Amino acid sequence: MAVTTANARRSALWVLCAFAALTVVLLLHPAAAHAETTDPSSASDTATTAPDAETQTETCVASATVGCLNGTLRDAGDGVVVTATGPDGAEYSATTDADGKWSIAVTVAGDYQVAVDADTLPDGVTLKSTDPQTRAVALGANTAVLFSLVDTASGADEDSGSSSATGFDWARLAQQAASGLRLGLLLALASVGLSLIYGTTGISNFAHGELVTLGGLLAYVFANVLGLNLWVAGLIVVVLCAVFGYTQDAAIWRPLRRRRLSLTQLMIVTIGMSLALQYVFQFFIGASTVRIVTANPVPVQIGPISLSFDSLVAMGIAAVTLIGVGLFLIKTRIGRATRAVSDNPALAAASGINVDGVIRLIWTAATALAGLAGILLGLVLNGINWMTGMQLLLLLFSAVTLGGLGTAFGALVGALIIGMTVELTNIWLPGDFKYATALLLLILLLLVRPQGLFGRKERIG
Repeated sequence: MAVTTANARRSALWVLCAFAALTVVLLLHPAAAHAETTDPSSASDTATTAPDAETQTETCVASATVGCLNGTLRDAGDGVVVTATGPDGAEYSATTDADGKWSIAVTVAGDYQVAVDADTLPDGVTLKSTDPQTRAVALGANTAVLFSLVDTASGADEDSGSSSATGFDWARLAQQAASGLRLGLLLALASVGLSLIYGTTGISNFAHGELVTLGGLLAYVFANVLGLNLWVAGLIVVVLCAVFGYTQDAAIWRPLRRRRLSLTQLMIVTIGMSLALQYVFQFFIGASTVRIVTANPVPVQIGPISLSFDSLVAMGIAAVTLIGVGLFLIKTRIGRATRAVSDNPALAAASGINVDGVIRLIWTAATALAGLAGILLGLVLNGINWMTGMQLLLLLFSAVTLGGLGTAFGALVGALIIGMTVELTNIWLPGDFKYATALLLLILLLLVRPQGLFGRKERIG
């Protein structure tokens, strides 16, 4: 017992030293929490992100500080002016391109009155209704606006390339599907580790969202505040997150497992850790949204799909990483041992597998993956704050539950389903209603298959 207590004290000292080192790094620049408002270069970049009163010509890319209104006026050609009036009275405008596509970037969330300037329509084409349309715009999201056009020569309706009865648009479908794939890959990167933690320990880690936030905020410190190359900063952040996961298990979870705490008690500990990390983030970074890189996103147009260059890179990194995790679990001895512990820890221990060592590896890898997901989310959203991970936590648990608790591949499939559902339903549902649809899908599936898509039935009692 004395040896165990001494080990626990040494492990606790290790964690305190790690937090002290992190504190020193954050305090190297005491103005970090106010960098967004005090750094002139940052203020300049932020100003360029906000749209001005002039006609916008570039494709809008949604981010944490920018929302997009977009649509297509089929057969209207280029030069048609579309205007949007915000809740603060500010007016924004854009012109259609050769394909009739237009987009307006706004920086204030709320209801917008969107209208087409009928005087700029080509000869022989008029609006079916000249009344402005009201759309609720959320920052970080794309909002479609459809206008019905009438060809006065033929009398046919041309509803911006869509059906006026359903509001369906193929270009919009392609755009939302791409956004859904992007969200699904990033959710999978974080949820795979969450699922493996549950499979090997039975713990529902409510602090996993804060591990995602930790990765994004550390990337902000190293890349933005300290000025390191983004790739170097990302590598350092992933390593630091892995070290934090290792020490977390050594100092907290292994001693608590040896004391045979119940899963309910362990779950409460994770909730406490989640709250503690949130306060740490607010104390050192502040409550405002910070940007890992200050450069404006570079839009990339692929057919009807418009994504930022950072989004494409993030999707590629997430896909390669997930493939690597899958090959590790299938092809390596340690990976097979991990799956054995996840399936049946007692039987794995009886077979000679070092269960504690495998669990330590899972905590290390899961935290590293969550940190990487935080970096990529910060780049895709063009900003991250202290509550980013908390807002994603429900989606992470939904992905893990949908795929099957404790199964890594189930978490991957579940995350992709949740991501696609969230973004595709945004075609018809405004704002955050899309998240309710994903949770409704989870409930319906669990009514039919309680163990999830890849879970196994278990006898209770």
